[in-house]
Amino acid sequence: MQNKKIKQLVVLAFFCAIIILQNIIPFLGYIPLGPLNLTLIHITVIVAAFVLGPLAGAIIGGAWGLITFIRAFVWPTSPLATIVFVNPFVAILPRIMIGVVSGWIFRWLKNCSLKPLAAMMISAIMGSLTNTLLVLGQIYLFYRNQSQILYQINTQALLPYLLTVIGTNGIPEAVAAAIIAPAVSLALLKSRHNQINN
Repeated sequence: MQNKKIKQLVVLAFFCAIIILQNIIPFLGYIPLGPLNLTLIHITVIVAAFVLGPLAGAIIGGAWGLITFIRAFVWPTSPLATIVFVNPFVAILPRIMIGVVSGWIFRWLKNCSLKPLAAMMISAIMGSLTNTLLVLGQIYLFYRNQSQILYQINTQALLPYLLTVIGTNGIPEAVAAAIIAPAVSLALLKSRHNQINN
């Protein structure tokens, strides 16, 4: 039992290290697209949720959120980050919820006898969209009265702008998660299963 806990902590630390590297190394975690970034880090959070469970996914997501929050002050990923990600609700909460949502939906779908690949694909999409909708929803909630400062557009145009971001960033991120997260997760789960049986 003690060995199992130690192994889980090691794997958790490994995922945290990957999150840190994705935040530091250009194009490994963020692909710049004008004022916004196409994010890949959410895939790591989803994989952690599939392999280690929703709690671990939430911890890994929280680590990413904390790094996002700190980077907004010292090394922002985009011009908007210095305004929106200094709010911990926008920076941290959506990242935590990626792990919670994708992990619990995966468990639920598995209990409904859905094949692991299909369950992972659906859960990855839901986890990815959770992040997108929470980040953009909170931007609208907290910053709609500052939209001219944020986007150089008027308040009425902010909602259509954010909906466009869902289409240009959120959907590709969800598709990438649905393809990459199950492939990586199934390989890791198979490897772990083989280690237990050997």
